[in-house]
Amino acid sequence: MKGLLLAGGTGSRLRPLTFTGAKQLIPVANRPILFYALDAIVQTGIRDIGIIIGDTGPEVRAAVKDGSAFGAHVTYIPQEAPLGLAHAVQSARDFLGDEPFLMFLGDNLLRGGLTDLVRRFTQGDFAASILLTHVADPRQFGVAVLDGDRVIKLVEKPQEPPSHWALVGAYCFQPVIHEAIKTLAPSWRGEYEITDAIQQLIDWNLAVDATRVDGWWKDTGRPEDVLEANRLILEDLIPAILGEVDAESEVTGRVVIGANSRVVRSVVRGPVAIAEGALIEDSYVGPYTAIGPQVTIRRTEIENSVVLADSVIYDVPGRIDQSLIGRGVSVQGGVRRPRALRLVLGDQSRVDV
Repeated sequence: MKGLLLAGGTGSRLRPLTFTGAKQLIPVANRPILFYALDAIVQTGIRDIGIIIGDTGPEVRAAVKDGSAFGAHVTYIPQEAPLGLAHAVQSARDFLGDEPFLMFLGDNLLRGGLTDLVRRFTQGDFAASILLTHVADPRQFGVAVLDGDRVIKLVEKPQEPPSHWALVGAYCFQPVIHEAIKTLAPSWRGEYEITDAIQQLIDWNLAVDATRVDGWWKDTGRPEDVLEANRLILEDLIPAILGEVDAESEVTGRVVIGANSRVVRSVVRGPVAIAEGALIEDSYVGPYTAIGPQVTIRRTEIENSVVLADSVIYDVPGRIDQSLIGRGVSVQGGVRRPRALRLVLGDQSRVDV
């Protein structure tokens, strides 16, 4: 099998962060989201992976390179415009050839991985196999109607969902999917929907299998989703103190402190990930926080937050909470005294509070 990883798209729901960077490269627990997706594909045994890229293609290429760091060989496939998942498959037609393939969205995170999905597909006789999870409100997803483990109907973002089983962005296909895609017309969104292509397989009386998510799944399309994904990943953090912690500091719980980082007269309560080259001075860093490389935090309290590389935060009154702060940001305290701050700041921002 081949792998197809989607890393195009505009990331409009994550603006302003995505005005200056690819949404799939936003770090979760100090590691780009896309890297977790690549790991998940490689763990299934797939090594030949095509990555769909758009306007942020140069950034993705620079981060992933040839894929060897992940144990894979990567081919980059430009998509002329974000015209839907089925259009992405069509763009990759030459790369995929006549082989079965696994498709995965590069901004999705799965704790249970993709191995069960691929195993069921390769051991069964299916035209497609899709990964599903039970959600409370499925109106923003493709929704499946099931008969046991067989999918009998799919509907894209229905106002009146026929079930609570939502597609989570992982699919296995036989080459017949290319014939189904040829039959498609654009949806009301102006996109070629993969759900319509799978429905065509069902209409042709071909078997479409369903695998349920084992563990948690997260679509990181919005700031609050990135923060939740950060919390989930940090739950599995393995402590490692590689930097310097002075005698006046207190570090408790699951904490990673990267090389050349310093914690000075501060309290750090895990789970917390502090990347290399950071400085935490006279501050409090609370649970579920990821501090990126070369970040400086002075005389500030922060928790439940993600701070990207090269940012500086100091003298902030109150506590920063549930915030997503981009690269190269400057946050400086002042005379005002808010109880809490909730921030979503793009790269190179400056905020005086």
